Amino acid sequence: MKMVFRWFGENNDTVTLEQIKQIPGVEGIVWALHDIPAGEEWPLDKIMEVKAKAEQAGFHIQVVESVNIHEDIKLGLPSRDLYIDNYKKTIASLAKAGVKVICYNFMPVFDWTRTELRKPLEDGSTALFFEQSRTANLDLFEMVKRINENPDLSMPGWEPERLERVTELFEAYRNVTEEHLWDNLKYFLDEIIPTAAANDIRMAIHPDDPPWSIFGLPRIMTGQENLRRFLKLHDSPYNGITLCSGSLGANPNNDIIAMVHEFADRIPFAHIRNVRVYENGDFIETSHRTQDGTVDISGIVQAFHQNNFTGFCRPDHGRHLWNEQSRPGYGLYDRALGIMYLWGLWDAYSKNKNS
Repeated sequence: MKMVFRWFGENNDTVTLEQIKQIPGVEGIVWALHDIPAGEEWPLDKIMEVKAKAEQAGFHIQVVESVNIHEDIKLGLPSRDLYIDNYKKTIASLAKAGVKVICYNFMPVFDWTRTELRKPLEDGSTALFFEQSRTANLDLFEMVKRINENPDLSMPGWEPERLERVTELFEAYRNVTEEHLWDNLKYFLDEIIPTAAANDIRMAIHPDDPPWSIFGLPRIMTGQENLRRFLKLHDSPYNGITLCSGSLGANPNNDIIAMVHEFADRIPFAHIRNVRVYENGDFIETSHRTQDGTVDISGIVQAFHQNNFTGFCRPDHGRHLWNEQSRPGYGLYDRALGIMYLWGLWDAYSKNKNS
């Protein structure tokens, strides 16, 4: 298991590379060019600037999250070929910088969805929260405004330039079904995977978060059966999964340990985090510790260990601790604690295996 840490870039993150360097076992940063709109080609010189900055601090940049998919690709519009061509050019440029994995998602309009960004927990920390009943009557534009309340720290998947087109995009998806989305995803994969293979970069799709339809939009990366179908769309080791225990774990019916065992050789990247799911379907993000949530984090790490996982892993969203002012879910302290919990589990399983 290779530990990495998501970093949003210089002057775009409250966490510094110097701070990340002090977390044991972190060898690389998970990054992106967040100022490049979806669909545009990433300039090689900007990629190399990130590489130089990371290497100066002792990190590699082998994992990118995300090269966002333009909505025209998801919608299957004729203009998609232009954006797919830009995507291919970006893949080639990333390969020149030593990138090995590209994490992406195929969620219409939005990335992850939460109804509250700093819900208090019993211990006084706060965390991202999803209240099931509120999505039925939630003012979408009020939620957009709240999520982008700090323009200096834009939220991944909720970039202002994308959200300016919310009304237009909802209208465009009015008649798009899940099967349409599957067809458009296959078209994208058939175009992209050969380029990824030629450049030795593994594409790793992220599950939908949460793993069910939101605001009537179709979502298809929701559970084991659909992930199995996805991998068969283009059967190649370069077509893989970013296994996110938090996203999938929001649905207690998802057996994530079984997914690790079944898909192990097609998981180049893992997000490991915990959520506490309530009986009414609400969920809140907790510490990574197994006992604090509903997801069997210790069992998931054990499953990765049993499969001799050599891919990349990062702690995902963390709580906000000790009055830290940070991008919601992406502070330093709880993610650092999460890394140490994951390493503790991994080391214990290694010791037992060797004893």
